[in-house]
Amino acid sequence: MKRLITLMLMVLSIGYLNAQTIRNSNQSVLATISPNGDVRNSNNSLVARISSNGDIRDSNNRLLAKIDGNTVRNPNNSVLGYINNDGTVRNNNQSVLGRVSSDGTIRNSNNSVIGYAKGVPMKYAAVYFFFNIF
Repeated sequence: MKRLITLMLMVLSIGYLNAQTIRNSNQSVLATISPNGDVRNSNNSLVARISSNGDIRDSNNRLLAKIDGNTVRNPNNSVLGYINNDGTVRNNNQSVLGRVSSDGTIRNSNNSVIGYAKGVPMKYAAVYFFFNIF
């Protein structure tokens, strides 16, 4: 039993250590996203969880949004926007909101850097910065 608990703690700590950081344009930490989809704010409080099926739920398990392929939807299944494979993020009217570069740099529609999400899956970074879900 002691070995099982130790193993579980090791697995949990590895997941936390591998969490990727989301930063603003001044490099200040805004949040972390762990490999299991936990989204934590700068105080390390759980604010949401992104599941493998694309559901984004708050800490009380309420559905906040859903990533459905390249489409982001609200809890009522209405389209909020789109995340193209090249990192371009568009709203529901197809207007460009910004872009997530392959190096994790986040730029708004004016091409100004608004943040960084190195190592964070592109869709997660796009949802964090452009759809005001968290």
